Amino acid sequence: MTAWELSFEGFDPDDEGRREALCVVGNGYFATRGAAPESVADGVHYPGTYVAGCYNRLTSRVADHDIEDESLVNMPNWLLLTFRIDDGPWFTLDSVELLSADQELDIERGILLRRLRFRDAQRRTTRLVQRRFVHLGSPHLAGLETTLVPEDWSGRITFRSGIDGRVTNTGVARYRALDGRHLVEQGTREITPTTVLLHARTSQSGIVVAEACRSEIWLDTAKAQPRRTLVREENLVAHDLEVTVRQGQRVRLEKIVALHTSRDLASTEPIAEAEASTREAAGFEDLLATHALAWTQVWARYRCGLSTDVRARRAVNLNLLHLLQTVSTHTADLDVGIPARGLHGEAYRGHIFWDELFVLPTITLRTPHLTRSLLLYRYRRLPQARAAARREGFAGAMYPWQSGSNGREESQRIHLNPESGRWLPDNTHLQRHIGIAIAYNVWHYYQATGDEEFLGSYGAEMILEITRFFASLATYDHGRDRYVIHGVVGPDEYHTAYPDTDRAGIDNHAYTNIMTAWLCRVAADAVRSLPADRRSELIEQLRLDHREFDRWRRMTRKLFVPFHDDGVISQYEGYNHLAELDWDDYRRRYPDIRRLDRILEAEGRDPNEFQASKQADVLMLFYLLSAEELRAVLHDLGYEFSGEQIPKNIDYYLHRTSHGSTLSAVVHAWVLARGHRARAVEFFDRALVADLDSRDGTTREGIHLAGMVGGVDLLQRCFAGIEVRGGALRFDPHWPTELGVLELSIRYHAQPVLVRVSGRTVTVRTAPGPQRPPIRCVCGSQSVLLGPGETAHFATDRPAEQQQTPPAAPADEL
Repeated sequence: MTAWELSFEGFDPDDEGRREALCVVGNGYFATRGAAPESVADGVHYPGTYVAGCYNRLTSRVADHDIEDESLVNMPNWLLLTFRIDDGPWFTLDSVELLSADQELDIERGILLRRLRFRDAQRRTTRLVQRRFVHLGSPHLAGLETTLVPEDWSGRITFRSGIDGRVTNTGVARYRALDGRHLVEQGTREITPTTVLLHARTSQSGIVVAEACRSEIWLDTAKAQPRRTLVREENLVAHDLEVTVRQGQRVRLEKIVALHTSRDLASTEPIAEAEASTREAAGFEDLLATHALAWTQVWARYRCGLSTDVRARRAVNLNLLHLLQTVSTHTADLDVGIPARGLHGEAYRGHIFWDELFVLPTITLRTPHLTRSLLLYRYRRLPQARAAARREGFAGAMYPWQSGSNGREESQRIHLNPESGRWLPDNTHLQRHIGIAIAYNVWHYYQATGDEEFLGSYGAEMILEITRFFASLATYDHGRDRYVIHGVVGPDEYHTAYPDTDRAGIDNHAYTNIMTAWLCRVAADAVRSLPADRRSELIEQLRLDHREFDRWRRMTRKLFVPFHDDGVISQYEGYNHLAELDWDDYRRRYPDIRRLDRILEAEGRDPNEFQASKQADVLMLFYLLSAEELRAVLHDLGYEFSGEQIPKNIDYYLHRTSHGSTLSAVVHAWVLARGHRARAVEFFDRALVADLDSRDGTTREGIHLAGMVGGVDLLQRCFAGIEVRGGALRFDPHWPTELGVLELSIRYHAQPVLVRVSGRTVTVRTAPGPQRPPIRCVCGSQSVLLGPGETAHFATDRPAEQQQTPPAAPADEL
C-alpha cells in the first residue's frame, strides 16, 4: 500500500456499493461510479454516471401525498462492456469461478484498474485487466480499456461494447417509492462501423444528453479487423466484435466515449458534438497520457504532504481526489454548486446544502477563480431567494436549505425512517442558517483574494440581502428589550420543534442568533469596503435607508442569546429543560447510535424531548469564529464570555452528541485542538476516514464531500493555524507531533506560497517570479512582508527571520 493507491482485494458483494463510490472517476463535468463494466443495477452493483447540474423533477404519490422532487439524473451507462467465449454465456462474476480479483484506484492519476483471473464452466482459465478514466483535461471524454489473455485455451471471443440507456434513479433504497425514470425519447444510431450513439432527454427539464462510443480491438500489438454486428435493443445500442485468439495471446479492446448535453457552452447540439468528439479523439494511450499530465498540474496546486503514516497520507490524497473530481476548472462555467454527496451517488438527490462552508476554504487557497464561480451559483439564484422571502412575508433573500437547478427550495416535506418504515413530516427546510453560511463564504472569499470587483458586483449585494432577511426574521421583544428569532431549525436536525406542540421550529437558536449578530457587523464592513460610487449605487438599487442600517446596528447589541445558569450557551431557548438521555443504555442496546433520531422514533419516542444532538450547533460557533471574534460579538450583545467558558461548552455538548453527521467529527476536532490535542487527533482521524472505513454507513449512496474535505481542512486551518484575516496571511500552529511535518501549496492574493509546518515552527516561501505587491505574513506578534522568491521562518519562541531566496529556487514545488 502506498499513499497514492487505494486497493481492494477479492469481491465482496456486501461492500461493492461502498467500493463503487470510493472508486469514482470524474473531472468536475461528469463522474462515473466504479461499477464493473459488465454489471447492471441488481442490488449489488449500481452503475451511475452523473453530469454536474443536470437535474430533473418528477411527481410521485407517496403516503397519500403528491411529492415533487428534483434529482441529479443518472445518465446512460457508457461502461457497458462484456464478452463471451465461443457461444458461451455473456460474462458476469456469478457465471464463473473467481480465482483472484483486485481493484486499485490510482489516486495520483485518477485511473481505476481492475484485475481478474477466472475459470468458466468449461474449465477455461482467463486473465482480465481493465483500466478506465474520465479525462481531466478534456471534460467530455472518457476511456475504458479491457485486456483478455486466454491462459489454457484458444477460440473465439465476442465483445459487446456500447451504451445502456435502461437506467433509472434507484440507487438509494429509501427513495425507491419515488419515481426514478427521468430519461425519455431515447434514440440510438450507428455513426460509423466503429462508433455507436445513444441520446435521450430528461422528462421535465428538457436536457438532451448524447453519448457516443468508439470501440476498436488489438491482437497483441496489431490492430484487428473483428467481425462486427450492430446490436439495437430498447434503449440500448452496442457493437458485438468477434475475434479468434490463441492461447497466451493478448486481445485488447479500447473504448473511447464522448458525453455532451444541451447545457454545454460553445456547443451547437449535443448529438453532433458527441459524434465529432468521438471521431476526433485520440487513442486510449494518448488520452491517458494527457489525462495524467492534467492531474500532475492539478496536484501541484493542491499539494498537501504529510510525513506521518501512509494510512493518513492516503486518506488526505483520496479526499482531495474526490473533491477535484466533483469540482474542477471545468465546473467554473457550468453554473453549479457543490452537491453534498459529490457526483458519486444519489443520496440527497444530488442537492446543494451548506457543504461549501467546509469545502471552499480548501479551494479558495488554491484555485480562487473556482470559488468565485461556485459563489456565482448562489448569486444567480438571488432572485429566487428574494421571491421565497416575499412569499413568507419577509424582506431580503431567503436561500433554500436544499438547492438544485434554479434555487427553489428542494427539501422534502416528508421523509422515510428506514428503522420504522414510517413516512414522517420533515421540517428541516427551516434551516435558515444556510443564508448565513453563504454570506460567510462570500466575505471570507473576499478576505482571502481581495477580489474587489466580485464584492462590488455580486458579493456585497448577497450579504446585504441576506442581512435584510435575518433582520426581518427577528422581532423585538419589549419585555426583554432584545431581538428574538422564532421558528427555525439548526444544523443539529434532531430538534425541529418543541415537545408536544404542533408548531414547527425552535426559538432563539444560539448559533443562528449569534451568527446573525456577526452578519450585521459584516454587512457594515462590506458596505465600507466598497468604492464610494459603487456603495451609492448599491444602496440606491436595494433601496436601503438609514432605518435599516440602524436596525442592523441595534441587532449587534440587542439579539437575545440563551445561556444555562452555569454559563454554557444553550443550543436554543428551553434546551436545558429537555430530558437527559441514558446514553449508556442506548450504546449497550444498539451497536451504532449515530442516527439516534431514527432509533428513538422507531421506539415511539420523540428526539425533540432529549438533550441529544446529531451535531453540536453551539460548537459550530467556535469552528467559524475565532475566540476573539466570538467574544467580541457576545461583548457587543452585552454577554461577557471568558476563555474559561469555551472548554466548559465543549465538554457539555461533547457528552450529548451522537455524531450522526460526518461533519460532527470535523467540528469536534477543530474545537478540541487548542486544549485537548489527543482528542482532537482522534476526531481528525475519524473525519479523515469516515467514508473510507464506513462499511455499514451510507457511503455506497455517495461520499460525504464536506466531511472528506473538512478533514483535510483541519490540517491547514486548524492544526497549522492558517487564516486569512485583516489583510494578512496568519499562522497560529497547534501542530500535533504525531502528524509529523506538513508541506502544502496555497495561493494568497495571486501569490503562490509554500508552507511548511512542524510543531510550533512555520516556514513560508513565496514563488520566484515577476514583481507583485508583497504579502503580509503574521505569526503571533511577528509580522513580515514577503515579495516573490522570499522566505520567512516563524517560531512562537523567537522572532521572525527573513531571507532572500535565490532566484533559482525550485518554483515547481509551489
